[in-house]
Amino acid sequence: MDAQRLQSLLESVRGGTVAVNEALRELQHLPFEATEFAHIDHHRSLRRGFTEVIYCPGKTADQAATIFAKLAAGGGNVLATRATPEQFTAIAAQSPAAQHHPVARCVTLRQKQNSPSVGVIALVTAGTSDLPVIEEARVTCEIMDQTTKVICDVGVAGIHRLLHHAPTLRDARVIIVAAGMEGALPGVVAGLVEAPVIAVPTSVGYGASFGGVAPLLTMLNSCATGLAVVNIDNGFAAGYLAATINRIGEKST
Repeated sequence: MDAQRLQSLLESVRGGTVAVNEALRELQHLPFEATEFAHIDHHRSLRRGFTEVIYCPGKTADQAATIFAKLAAGGGNVLATRATPEQFTAIAAQSPAAQHHPVARCVTLRQKQNSPSVGVIALVTAGTSDLPVIEEARVTCEIMDQTTKVICDVGVAGIHRLLHHAPTLRDARVIIVAAGMEGALPGVVAGLVEAPVIAVPTSVGYGASFGGVAPLLTMLNSCATGLAVVNIDNGFAAGYLAATINRIGEKST
């Protein structure tokens, strides 16, 4: 249940169109709902502004589908990350309006009217191989009502490609940069723009990249200011953080 729905319910009780007992039934699972395998946080959207997000690995298809359906019953948008095709099939059986994003490995359900942000979040990849991570970030941003612009394959091996998009990057309110190999691109971008840059090291690269550890260390040791780093391949964390920053920016304008 989000703040808008709770306010509407309370107004209905005050206006006499909803009985107190009926309101109590709707609120009975606030702040959480216990099941055999999960405690579902229905209070999350009131505290954080977005519904609890489902991390699918380690969950059976039925578990993921049940949690998804219970969150959907709260009326807000729903996001599941790292979902398998089998998990999506189970989710869709209970929530037919759910959408699968195969490249991002996400499942979303939009139930609230889309209100795109004015500020743009730019999402940049060093290479095409980084697309799954940046797509996870994009899907996260967009289900949180953020306007996005994706710029792919502009790594430092051909820096002229990045500079071609400099006006778009300077106009962005927040920038997410995903890079594997040596992970140099986020530091370069951060040196060109005023906006905060969120770096996502990816596990793309040959052996000495150590599954993303090499770009992670490069990003953590960058001398560029205004640069924050999330965990390896964690496009979701980058997207959520960018959306949070952009929402604050929207409130101040």
